[in-house]
Amino acid sequence: MDPIVSTLLILVLAIIAFVSGKVPLGVAAIGVALALFFTGVLTLPEAFAGFGDSTVIFIAALFVVSDALDATGVTAWAGHKVIARAGTKRLPLLLLICLLVALVTALISVNGAVAALLPLVVVVATRAGIAPSRLLLPLAFSAHAGSLLALTGTPVNIIVSEFAKDSGGRAFGFFEFGAVGVPLVAGTVLIIALFGDKLVPARRAAVMSTDLSQHAQTLREEYSLSLDTGTLLSPQTGVSEVVIPPRSPLIGLRVFPGMCTPSGDLVILAVRRGEETLDGQEAVLRSGDALLLQGSWDDLDLHTAGADVLVVDPPSQIRRAVPLGKGAKRAIVILGLMVVLLATGIVPAAVAALLAACALVLTKTVTATQAYRSISWTTIVLIAGMIPLSTAFIQTGAADLIAKWMLSVLGDSSPHMVLLALCVLTVVLGQLISNTATVLIIAPISISVAHTLDLSVLPFMMALTVAGAASFLTPIATPANLMVMEPAGYRFGDYWKLGLPLALFFIAIAVFYVPLLWPF
Repeated sequence: MDPIVSTLLILVLAIIAFVSGKVPLGVAAIGVALALFFTGVLTLPEAFAGFGDSTVIFIAALFVVSDALDATGVTAWAGHKVIARAGTKRLPLLLLICLLVALVTALISVNGAVAALLPLVVVVATRAGIAPSRLLLPLAFSAHAGSLLALTGTPVNIIVSEFAKDSGGRAFGFFEFGAVGVPLVAGTVLIIALFGDKLVPARRAAVMSTDLSQHAQTLREEYSLSLDTGTLLSPQTGVSEVVIPPRSPLIGLRVFPGMCTPSGDLVILAVRRGEETLDGQEAVLRSGDALLLQGSWDDLDLHTAGADVLVVDPPSQIRRAVPLGKGAKRAIVILGLMVVLLATGIVPAAVAALLAACALVLTKTVTATQAYRSISWTTIVLIAGMIPLSTAFIQTGAADLIAKWMLSVLGDSSPHMVLLALCVLTVVLGQLISNTATVLIIAPISISVAHTLDLSVLPFMMALTVAGAASFLTPIATPANLMVMEPAGYRFGDYWKLGLPLALFFIAIAVFYVPLLWPF
C-alpha cells in the first residue's frame, strides 16, 4: 500500500478510536505507532521515537515539579491567595485563572504553564465547590492564547521568526508577538466568560480530588477537641485518623487520650467508638474503633503504612492542605531556577525540567516513589505514541500533497483569501498532529506563496503562528490539551464546543488583524 494512503488511513482509524471512547487512549496511541511500523511507513526506531522525544521528557519532568509544589503546600497557599482575591464565584475565578496562565505561558511555554498551574486550579475548584472540568479547559485554551505574548511562549514563535529572517524578511522582536497576543488573550478570556458556562461540560474525573482545607476543623468537631487547627496541622506536625481493622494485633490494647503509641513516635489524641468519643477514658481497643494520632509527618507516614490500621485519609494527602509546609521553600526556589532556565534558554527545556525534577528528589522535597507516581503515564504514552504520526505526515509527503492541492484550487486569489486558506489548513492539521509539525509543514509553502505573489513574508509568518496556536478542537492537538483531560474527566468530543468559536476568532485575527500591523 502507498505510504501516503497508509498514513491517512491510520490517521482516520486513530480518530475513530479516540472519538468512540471504546479503546483506552494509551492503547490507541501505541496502536498508531505499531501500525506505522507494520505498514512500512516508518522504521522501528522512527515508530517509537516519541518515547525518547524531548517534549515527552519535558512534560514527564514537569509532572514531578507540579506534584512537588502540591505536596509541599505551595498550591494550597496559592489557592488561599486566589480564593481570597477572587472569592468562590466561578466567573471571577475563571478570569483570574485565564489571565494568570496566559502570563505564565509567555515565560515558560504552554506545556510548562499548564503543568505548573493544573494542581492549583484543581485545588481552587474543589474549595469553591466547582467541578474542576469547568476551569481546566479554559486553563489550557488561555495558555494557547498567552503563547503569543512573547517569543518564548512556544517553539512555534521561534520557528516562524527564523523562517521570516531566512526568507528575505526579518526576525520578530521578543515582545513583538504581544501586538497580536494581547488582543488574542483579551478575546479568548471574553469568549470564555460569555459562553464558557454553556460550552464547557461538567464532568466527573475517574479520581476526584478531595478538599481537605477544612480537615482540621472537621476533626475538632468530630472528636470534641479543644486544640486549635494550627496545633493539629502545621508544616512540621499533623494528625491522622485510623480505624482498627478485624484481626489487628492492636485489638485488646489498653489506650487513653494523651498516651504515646507503642513506637513512642505518635500521640493518641482521641478515641471514638461508633458515634461516641471516649473522653479521658481508658479503653480496650476493639475492631472498628477510630483513633486520632498526632506526630511529625514522616512518623505518621511510617507508622500508618502497615496492615495494623486502616487510614481514613493518608497523611501525605492531608499534608497537601497545609499552606507552605515542609519543603515548600525548596520547591519554590527550584521552580524559580527552572523558570529562569526556560526563559533564558541557557539549556534545552527538557534539560531544565529534568534538572528541577532531580533536584527535588535529591533535596528530599519529594521521594523517588512520589516522583514516579506523580507522572500521568496515560498522558505520556498518548503523546509519545502520536508523535510518530507527525513524522509520517512529513516523510511520506501526505501533508505536502494536501497543501499543494489546496493551493491549486485557489488559483489567482486575493492575498487575504490565500492567507485564509493557509490558516484554515494550519488549524485543521493542527488538530491532528502537533502544531509545531504543522507549522514546519505549512511555513515553506506560505513563503513560496508570498514570493510568488511578491508579498512580504511577515504577515504570512505571523498569521501562521496565530493559526498554529488555535489548537482547540481535539485533546490530541497539543500536550496541554491532553494534560487536563484525565484530571477533568473530559471526553474526546468535549473540546470542539468551546474550541470552535475560539478557533474562528483566531482565524479572523490572523486573516484581518495581522495584515494591518504587518502589511502585505
